[in-house]
Amino acid sequence: MIRKLIHLAAHFPGVNNTTVWTDPTAGSQIDFDSFVHLARTAERGLFDFFFLAEGLRLREHRGRIHDLDVVGRPDTFTVLAALAGVTERIGLTGTINTTFNEPFEVARQFATLDHLSEGRAGWNIVTSSDAFTGANFRRGGFLHHADRYRRADEFLTVARKFWDSWAPKAVVADSKTGVYVDPDGIRSVQHSGAQFDVRGFATLPAGPQGHPVLLQAGDSDEGRTFGARYADALFTLHGSLEDGQRYYADVKGRARAAGRDPEQLKVFPAATFVLGDTDDEAQDKARQIRYQQVSGATAITMLEQVWGRELTDFDPDGPLPDFDPIVDSDITQGRVRHGDPVAVARRFRERAEAEKLSIRELVIAVTSRQQFVGTAGHIADEMDRYVQADACDGFILVPHLTPHGLDEFVDQVVPLLQERGVYRSEYPGTTLRENLGI
Repeated sequence: MIRKLIHLAAHFPGVNNTTVWTDPTAGSQIDFDSFVHLARTAERGLFDFFFLAEGLRLREHRGRIHDLDVVGRPDTFTVLAALAGVTERIGLTGTINTTFNEPFEVARQFATLDHLSEGRAGWNIVTSSDAFTGANFRRGGFLHHADRYRRADEFLTVARKFWDSWAPKAVVADSKTGVYVDPDGIRSVQHSGAQFDVRGFATLPAGPQGHPVLLQAGDSDEGRTFGARYADALFTLHGSLEDGQRYYADVKGRARAAGRDPEQLKVFPAATFVLGDTDDEAQDKARQIRYQQVSGATAITMLEQVWGRELTDFDPDGPLPDFDPIVDSDITQGRVRHGDPVAVARRFRERAEAEKLSIRELVIAVTSRQQFVGTAGHIADEMDRYVQADACDGFILVPHLTPHGLDEFVDQVVPLLQERGVYRSEYPGTTLRENLGI
């Protein structure tokens, strides 16, 4: 039986509730050196791509800027373009929103990045119907929730028209005059739809890949359908083996139904890791990290996001509230409340009572995403097990430290994956599309 190769990517641990800023080795999330270190470490580990998230507005909680967002979020394209000059093979992938941008602008930016990086650009397509985020833009929260994927579909259609509008003969190399553009090889882009009415021309040819590699992270029914139809890779939060297998089978089946080869759609769950010389040491480190990530104040804040009301009078080392949440609450802006809060609270209370957990212990338990904890050998075996069992095609690793959190994984786990014959020993190509095998 032929064993599948594992694909790996690196998520830059910027603003989130998993990063440990109190660690003495933690560095800045906005200094360029931090981005360079993580990207080069991932490239040394032969990762497919470096992944940069996006934040279009600072989150707020109880009317104040959320503590985790105070230091801000740099512009995605600026960082990736700069990284193109200090890396050679690793893909450079960024999250760009289709709700608050325009197709021409995004198509031009990704074509530019693809040229600057010689074919390493990737676009993580996300949507938003959040009026809170939209308030930073002139059109505000104009987009209804039901329209977000309709806009994304049309957005991508128009972007593709711009990428495809320059014929190969449009750029001509001449030994005497150098490179020049033949205007007859450039087609106008014309599109009239519900979201966009465009008449114009692309200002440069598509990059070496033709189109940037497309990623997508939506997990709703609409999101899965959109991703299966258009994406080259899916970024998912399904962490357990069983959940991963169900998601994998579902999206691969949707890709097949859309007339695509399912092998051309890669699935990457986000994954964290904690390494130790022994499994017990790794488990101890994992517990310490979780308590660093979830302070008492953070636990209360995260519980407030579920209950939809202020809970500062509660002791984080005490029991959960015995009353139900407010269903329609705007106590937190910029973060989605997942599911029915009353049902979530009921599950929380049942688990806390059964396992005798305090508020802080409960929040740590329900938010824990330390998927791979153990020795380097154990982690290598587990990652291989997930991929061979069709729970995913690889992983987007989210280290808890900036910027050195990936170092020990590359030094210790990658060589073991190579010894097992399930990980590359060199990059197979020069473009992101080639290295992903799509």
